[in-house]
Parts: sequence; structure tokens; C-alpha cells
Amino acid sequence: MDSSELLPVGRRVAYWRGRRKLSQQVFADRLGRSKSWVDKVERGVRSLDKVSTLRDIAAVLRIDTAVLLGRDTQPATTTARIEGVERIREALSAYDIALGRAATRPALPADRVVRDVGHAWVQFQHARYPQVTAVLPGLLAGVQRVAADDHERSRPLLVEVYRLAAALLVKLGEADLGWLAADRAMATGAGDPLLVAAATVQLGQVFRASGRARAAQSAALAGAYRIALLGPGDGGPGELSLCGALLVQAALGAARLGDDRATADLLDEAAGMAAQVGEGHDHHRTAFGPTAVDLARTAAALELGHAGEAVAWHEQTTRRDAWRWLPLEHRAAHLVDAARAYLQADDPTNAGRVLADADRMAPAEVRHRPAAREVLAQVARAPHAPATIVTLAAALGAT
Repeated sequence: MDSSELLPVGRRVAYWRGRRKLSQQVFADRLGRSKSWVDKVERGVRSLDKVSTLRDIAAVLRIDTAVLLGRDTQPATTTARIEGVERIREALSAYDIALGRAATRPALPADRVVRDVGHAWVQFQHARYPQVTAVLPGLLAGVQRVAADDHERSRPLLVEVYRLAAALLVKLGEADLGWLAADRAMATGAGDPLLVAAATVQLGQVFRASGRARAAQSAALAGAYRIALLGPGDGGPGELSLCGALLVQAALGAARLGDDRATADLLDEAAGMAAQVGEGHDHHRTAFGPTAVDLARTAAALELGHAGEAVAWHEQTTRRDAWRWLPLEHRAAHLVDAARAYLQADDPTNAGRVLADADRMAPAEVRHRPAAREVLAQVARAPHAPATIVTLAAALGAT
């Protein structure tokens, strides 16, 4: 560890000024400040609370702002995330059922495994990603051992845990590994339209996260229309939620491809189904309903480059009471999208505000999700960025 990491920010300025062999006067001249100002900063008499000043000092000292703030090592959250992903990779690489190893190991009671998987999903929907990362390898092994005794009856549980793995891995920026989990879910559910449709929700997310928008749209549409073919009599709230969630995935794929018309048509079709389902439900872990569809309109408008429209949908939709009924994970993820929309609309102040809201609501969404950290870095670099956002970005090394 560099000794400068242990120093207050003013002392770090003095430390790096000395490393660069700059006198206080030369340093002050390059900053356009007085020597007295530099002396007060280095003694801690004057605080450094403006983003622009921190950047100017870092530029003169030829260091990153994060180094100036004492955060030039990899954040612990990043290390823990990488280690957790590796354990999940090992669990997905086991192939215990196919190789006959699962049956040779003692299995937990099936009802306990079902309960544990359900609890992990609740943790995920509360955006407690480190906790889910920690338990998921054991869940994958436990479910496979239960399935070794009765594979057919355990198929829904297997699909559930593979879906959870895929959803988590997409959050953690591991789309390729998420693809493996989603593929396992699809293969396990083969022959059961509802299980396949549920798995396809995560498959669509994985495809979009890996830049395969056309594949996402195609798979989601195929899954949705397969549910629709079950017939009107079989279209209960659960089936409508799956079909609608898949149409949303297809719409987001179309938006990524720049297809305005298809995006609007698919979201309108999903909205019709959402009206039948109503608000406040979470059939098949979709949280599908009218508010969820309108939040998707924000994400779609953002993909299409319509920042003003995205901001309008965000502001309109988050005023509803039903907004608070959605899972924390869903709301926090939306706020990250809203921050991107405000940035594109040249409104960094509101971008910082909604990102701070997301961090208060579900810290792991901002701190453990690489895509959110990129948005955080963009907001932190904007002029007049909130000090809380600058501090958080520096602490996470996202500058």
C-alpha cells in the first residue's frame, strides 16, 4: 500500500506535489491560485469540496482524482464480486446430474431447498446482490441433488435457480456466464411452455446485455406467442404476466435495433395485457403490470435516443402509488436508466439526484453493478456534480 493512502486529502496533495518536485509557488501558479491557498489546503485549514478543484489539482499532479482521494486500490466490493462470480462459475461447471455425482451426495430436504430458493429470489428483488452471490453456489448444488432423486418433479425448481443465476449474473456484468445459466434454464424447461417462457425472460436479458438485440427480440417473441397459443381459456394472470414480460423484452430488443414502430407496437400490446393483470403482482418473478410497462417505455426511449421522452415517462410514472409496489431491484435499476436519460438530456443535476436516490434505496444496484458504476462515473465527471456522488464514485474507483 502506498503511504499516501493513509493521509487526509490535503496531506495527499502535499505528498504528490513533493513526488512531482513542485514548490508550493510553482504548484499554485499552475493552478491559478495563491501560495497561501495551497498552504492552507495542505495543512487542512481549507477543505477541498468542489469537483472542479479536485480535478484541476489531479491534472496538475498527473494523477487520477481517485488517487488524490486515496482510492487508488481496487475497491473491496469489486474483489468480492469477482470472487463470488468465480464460485458461481464453478457451481455451473459441475454437471453433477449428467455425470451422476449429485445422487452420491446427501441431499437436503426438498422443502428446505424450495424455501431457500424462494428466499434467495426475495433477496435478489431487494437488490441484496452480495448475499445472493454468496448463497447461489450452494443453492445450485442443493437443487441438483434434489433433482437427482426426482428430476421431473424438480424441473420447476431447477428452472427457478437457473433463472436467478442468470438474472444475478447480468446484474454483475457477467453476460456470458449468465447465458450459460439461461441456457440451462431453457434446456431444463423444454417441453413445458410456461417453464420455457419463464426462462426466456432471463434469456432476453442476457442477449441484450451481450449485445445480441436481434436474438433477444426473436427469442422473446417466440416465447410470448407460444404462451398466447395456449388459448384464451388458459390465459390467467400468470400466463398474461409471462407473455407481457416477454413482449417488453422484445420491445427493448427492437429499441436497441432502432426500430421505433416495432418498439411502440410491442409495448402497447404489453400494456393491454398489463391492464388485465393489474398492479402489485409478481407472477413468475416478473413484477409485470401497467407501471412496469411504462417504466420500460423510459428504457426503450433511452435506447432509441429520445432522451426527453425517456425523462417524461420517468417523471410521469414514478409519481404513481404503484411505483412503490415494485421490487426494490426493479425501481433502483430504473433510476439508473433515468440517470442516463437525464445525462443525455444535458441535466446532470437531476441525474445525480436520481442516482443518489437509487443508492439510498438499493446500494448494491449502484455499487455492485458495473453498468450503474459507469453511469455514476459519468455523473461524477459532470460540472457541479453533487458532492455525495463524487465521494461515492471515488470510493468505488468509478472516476
